[in-house]
Amino acid sequence: MIISFLLSAVLMLGAEAERTVQIVTAPDSPVHLDSAKILNTGSQPLVLLYGASNKIDAAIDQFTVTVFVFRADGQLKARQVAPGRRELAVGETKYSAMVLDVGAIDPTDTLMAGVDQVQRVGSDSWWRADMRTLAESAAKTRGR
Repeated sequence: MIISFLLSAVLMLGAEAERTVQIVTAPDSPVHLDSAKILNTGSQPLVLLYGASNKIDAAIDQFTVTVFVFRADGQLKARQVAPGRRELAVGETKYSAMVLDVGAIDPTDTLMAGVDQVQRVGSDSWWRADMRTLAESAAKTRGR
């Protein structure tokens, strides 16, 4: 009886697979997410740890990371934008965490993250990408 109980507990722990985050990048993005990982699989809200790197020859003043949550059928369920991240030197990588407080994220949901806005140091203009369209396209391709 005890062995059966312990085996069931181990199987239940193993059933909660590691959550992954797909990185979506616009082709001309000055900042790329090099890594994205959920830190607390199995509890809510989820916490995303990501590494962002400056890929251009100019310093970045600030950039914005957006996370999309898609249902298993590829439909957008939620979107969350991180507050603007600041100061990214040429070639530098910085790590940051983001609490995903968009409501319940089901085990069958797909998470996607990307950089959608970047401003260079000393510039008033912003580079922008339509990350929603890129993420929706990737979600539909993944759902097939």
